[in-house]
Amino acid sequence: MEQGRSHTGVSGARAGVPAQAASSARGEHTHEEGATAGRPVHRMPQRYSVRGQILDALRKALFCGELVPGEVYSGPALGERFGVSATPVREAMQQLALEGAVEVVPNRGFRVASRSPRERAELAEVRALLEVPALLRLARTVPTGRWCELRPLAEAAVAAAARGDRAAYAEADRAFHRAVLGFSGNHQLVAVADELHRRAQWPAARDCPAAEHLELLDALAMQDVMAVEALGTRLCGHRP
Repeated sequence: MEQGRSHTGVSGARAGVPAQAASSARGEHTHEEGATAGRPVHRMPQRYSVRGQILDALRKALFCGELVPGEVYSGPALGERFGVSATPVREAMQQLALEGAVEVVPNRGFRVASRSPRERAELAEVRALLEVPALLRLARTVPTGRWCELRPLAEAAVAAAARGDRAAYAEADRAFHRAVLGFSGNHQLVAVADELHRRAQWPAARDCPAAEHLELLDALAMQDVMAVEALGTRLCGHRP
């Protein structure tokens, strides 16, 4: 697919963006379309920051495949479709750039990141090197009854996967890992592992090993270190 070419639209209904953003938010060509085609511009509700809402909508679009790896999207075009200035869109995109989801293309906009199989494998390996030893320590030290506290988080991941909601699954997956590692009491471990986890989620994987979250909790509760090691490794996406 040619990079930076014109597109016909990001689906707002699926990506969580306003309806007027759906028809041509992608690409760099929508300045002339705007709200001048007889459609009112609906401003974003002010429940929280405009930047925060746009960031959420863009993340959903990434997970749903509405923003295509390798393609370039401009801040002004997306801002016009959201009914806001380009500034909060650029701020949201800068955050996504820090997370490794997009790359800045000077004077053009942002290119959605793509990862080679090797890059995916490297991220998975680093995650496993960080998380699996921590899981093994936790299996030996955390009281068995504490693991049931995390069951609702594991079930949320399972439910999201069953619905086919990749964005919700990604959030539930990361929330589960944060909570598990949180038993270590090491805030730096949780923060670094979560950042790596978020990076590993771009682009969204097709498979969602949701049931393994529940299996990992069972293994931790039984202090089955061999199962913990195997499940933790798979949940990090690493295939030794």
